[in-house]
Amino acid sequence: MRVSGLLSGAFALHVFLTVRCMPLHGGRGVMKHKEPPGLSQIPHLHSEKRRDRVLHPQDTFKPQAKGEPQLNTQLRNSSGGAGPLRCGVPDYPDQREVHLSRHPRQKRFVIFGGRWPKTDLTYKIQRFPWQMSEDKVRRVLKEALKVWSDVTPLTFTEVINQEADIVIDFTRYWHGDNLPFDGPGGILAHAFFPRTHREGDIHFDYDESWTVGNELGTDLLQVAAHEFGHVLGLQHSLEPGAIMSPFYSFSYPLQLSEDDKKGIQYLYGPRPQAPPQIPMETNDIITSAPDACHTDFDAVSIIRGELFFFKASYAWRIREGRLQAGYPALASRHWRGIPEKIGAAYEDKKGNIWFFEGSDYWVFDAERKITGPKPLETLGLPVTHIQAALRLKEHYGHHTYFFKSGNYWRLDPQENRVDTAFARRIQQDWWGVPDEIDAAFQDANGFAVFISRRQYWKFDPEQRKVLEGFPRYIGADFFGCSMP
Repeated sequence: MRVSGLLSGAFALHVFLTVRCMPLHGGRGVMKHKEPPGLSQIPHLHSEKRRDRVLHPQDTFKPQAKGEPQLNTQLRNSSGGAGPLRCGVPDYPDQREVHLSRHPRQKRFVIFGGRWPKTDLTYKIQRFPWQMSEDKVRRVLKEALKVWSDVTPLTFTEVINQEADIVIDFTRYWHGDNLPFDGPGGILAHAFFPRTHREGDIHFDYDESWTVGNELGTDLLQVAAHEFGHVLGLQHSLEPGAIMSPFYSFSYPLQLSEDDKKGIQYLYGPRPQAPPQIPMETNDIITSAPDACHTDFDAVSIIRGELFFFKASYAWRIREGRLQAGYPALASRHWRGIPEKIGAAYEDKKGNIWFFEGSDYWVFDAERKITGPKPLETLGLPVTHIQAALRLKEHYGHHTYFFKSGNYWRLDPQENRVDTAFARRIQQDWWGVPDEIDAAFQDANGFAVFISRRQYWKFDPEQRKVLEGFPRYIGADFFGCSMP
């Protein structure tokens, strides 16, 4: 990609240094919502959307005013067509490129050239999107910042009534920087690099359908992590799949690629190692966690793209097929107020986590309890002590199922109550699955996984039968145990 024409004048430099990003998803219809507090009533000059095609990246730049230098930014993907949507900042050939090895074909990150002169940064949020509570937005932005602070000496502290290094705003259309947003779809956000006249500013388009943890709208966590990378000094990575890749994708769990990590550490250095803690003598009685190789499990669920196994008061956390360091750990470490034992668990379409035990259930938004305990009868369930809960994506949509003692029920998502056409017998519709189920979840390949004692079955929801070669042992396949 080339940038032709002269880059002269302060405005041209302003456009050159600004990041503007394309959407994670295709065009969406205009949503009815209230005006954000403090936003002026300004003409919607860019409200007309092109519905007949996918926007090319060059459409993300504002029209050039008379007398201003023309930026011929014919940004295209490698295929030359519309292809995947991407962030609109040009990959300028004169940017400083940092090679990770002597091999010329090695993937490399790219930095802008500026960095913050300190590592303790403050941030504040001026206005919030209408789709989420302020507390939830704060938690999402804190999580997006954490992926950067986990691998560097950087710290981020939110402030309210004082100046901040990073200023975050959700705004609309023309909003004071000559880089207007365009309503639902189109441009998502833009940010300003360090050592520019608006360093630290991040603007999100208020009119997007902001969500978190699902594909129903534009995922705020993914977009925010990308924009924070820019505001810390990183340009676009040349490695597909990196957070700083210009091509956005919906991917959980959120984590830096090795390329992202090397890029940010080039600017700020690695995170200092904490000094080893000297164990203190204590009279507390520490009980040992169950051995995953020789136990059954009470519940299993995919939460934010990671697999959690639950037994008694403990949880095991598996990411990309690997048990994470520090696990098993007390489940209450993540979800304060969770019951001592969990009978079933699942994550709903909004990214909330439901836990079941006995005659009650609890709902958490990330690590914050929303409700609970509440009686199962409020969901229309005629039984207690649910053994498994499964949210399953099938060809005709998502459905949530509850299982107990050879029977199952389906939750009506509109009413948030059990469909009156159920219960049904497991053997009627889940051929080959045992009647007594301890846990269930849907894996990355779309198969329903049913767990009973120390074994598991994979069920094909399209063929409506268990795959050949099952059951298999949980310990061997998930925890690397040697089995007889």
